[in-house]
Amino acid sequence: MSTVAVAGPQPTLAPRPTPTATTFLRWSRRATVTGWLGCALLVAWGVQSGVLTSVGQLQAFLAGFGLWAAAVFALVGASEALFPVFPGSITIIAAPLLFGPVVGTLAAYAATCLGSVAVFLLSRHVGADLLAARFRPATVDRWLRRVRHRHFPRWFAVAIAMPVGPDDLLCYLAGVSRMSFRSFLLIVLALKPWALLAYIFGVLALVRAFVPWLAP
Repeated sequence: MSTVAVAGPQPTLAPRPTPTATTFLRWSRRATVTGWLGCALLVAWGVQSGVLTSVGQLQAFLAGFGLWAAAVFALVGASEALFPVFPGSITIIAAPLLFGPVVGTLAAYAATCLGSVAVFLLSRHVGADLLAARFRPATVDRWLRRVRHRHFPRWFAVAIAMPVGPDDLLCYLAGVSRMSFRSFLLIVLALKPWALLAYIFGVLALVRAFVPWLAP
């Protein structure tokens, strides 16, 4: 007696969130809410003190702290990868407007690289269940199939070099792949500057064209 195979959906690769991943996600949400409240207080203080009444006032205020302001900005930007108070693209756009094209680009580069490394290490420590806790199961399932492909490092390198891409998701995926930390770090350090330069100078061109009073 022969059996007939019944077509059906492929088994999912996405794991169920574990307590460790769920706990991290819960603390991430709390940190995000705390960040929103902190930003609201800073905005209220900045408006009252006059620091946020104009871009020039804000730039002069930050200039008083020297390179420390750019360093703190980079650390805050890096934390956005783990605790997304604001989209990371806002940090990248704001850096050259606040610190100028050179220092601002370096600050954005440091923030992006530090955030990428933090995401990679966290994903490698917690595992694929962190992906299941943070992203939609369909998204996780689709990308995990690519992670297991032998050409994933090449795809990752190409995606990192693109000006617009899901960097956080890519770094989470790299953390659960077989890619070594050394390879990951070399790809990010070597290819991310080109994506940042294209993105930053593209945004600056639009700013100069439509809102020239904001351009550095």
